[in-house]
Amino acid sequence: CTSTSSVNAVLEAGKKLNRPVTIQFSEGGAAFFAGKGLPNEKGKLQASILGSVCGAHYVRQVAPAYGIPVFVHSDHCAKKLLPWFDGMLEADEVFFKENGEPLFSSHMLDLSEEPHEENVGICKTYFERMAPMGIILEMEIGITGGAEDGVDNTGVAKDKLYSTPEDTQLVWDTLSPISPMFTIAAAFGNVHGVYKPGNVRLQPELLDSFQKNLGPKVGYEKPFFFVFHGGSGSEKSDISDA
Repeated sequence: CTSTSSVNAVLEAGKKLNRPVTIQFSEGGAAFFAGKGLPNEKGKLQASILGSVCGAHYVRQVAPAYGIPVFVHSDHCAKKLLPWFDGMLEADEVFFKENGEPLFSSHMLDLSEEPHEENVGICKTYFERMAPMGIILEMEIGITGGAEDGVDNTGVAKDKLYSTPEDTQLVWDTLSPISPMFTIAAAFGNVHGVYKPGNVRLQPELLDSFQKNLGPKVGYEKPFFFVFHGGSGSEKSDISDA
């Protein structure tokens, strides 16, 4: 969301449908929420921090009036945007100290452009800080194609658009000892952007193979919690299978 109006629109839709909703803030959207006239310097991202924190507080104030469950999430934090992540996490810690729960429900670290070991290692460091507050971590391994919020992966090699069983097991082995409260945005051909139906070739069977690869090793039929990015242009049957 980029404004109180867009937050209200999501909440109103959730109320009409009587369904839970997620209000999420991207780095660019959060800066817009605070006001484009504010400084947002590289390495500081002060407007993005201010906008997302103010947005989360706003949601917490108005959401109870709509009578539905609401999650507050931050989206796609690349390595260059970690100062933004740090600022939100500091706000979580302050809010947790005062209220016994974090300001945000969940945060996403998107370090998929980095080597897998670095990606998962940074996630581990942050997750150790998030877990005591009960914050869900969403991480991405394998690259979601297309472009979103200033991150352009349109020219990425096609093999990068598909995660492997080894990728997802690395995430499990590293994060599950800390807490079960993490999700994986595994890549199975999905891309950001607007496409006509059928133009995006998904391989949702990959997600099933990841579950079957790890399940017998850890004693759970479906050990992973997966999330799906980039649904436009996909066939409904593929989304259903995913």
